[in-house]
Amino acid sequence: MFKIINDTKAPKAVGTYSQGSYYNGTYFFSGQIGLNPDNGEMRVGFEAQLEQILKNIDLLLEGCHLTRKNILKTTVFLTDLKEFPKVNLAYEKFFAAPFPARSTIEVKGLPKGAEVEIEVIAFQIPRAE
Repeated sequence: MFKIINDTKAPKAVGTYSQGSYYNGTYFFSGQIGLNPDNGEMRVGFEAQLEQILKNIDLLLEGCHLTRKNILKTTVFLTDLKEFPKVNLAYEKFFAAPFPARSTIEVKGLPKGAEVEIEVIAFQIPRAE
């Protein structure tokens, strides 16, 4: 079964894409940037954006009846790789071991001037603890 994810609690897509899609037990969530879903405004500063992104990921997961334990992999896009230690600290608070797989990529720019973006792949059945 294929379906498009459109959750009203999470930030709306800022372009011609969906918040996510589902196929055959796997959820593919579009990259999240530090947009406040209440007003559509970008949070200011790396840590504030990262905090908002993780909240937005929770909102998307909840809308699909998933939790952080369902996350299989994340991809992190940073405009400055020097911020990578802050991502690790945030992940230690956000996730419990075993941590999901992750890729981190430094990029020249991100939508709306974001400093960080995170995309998520999740599975409908919780992974073993």
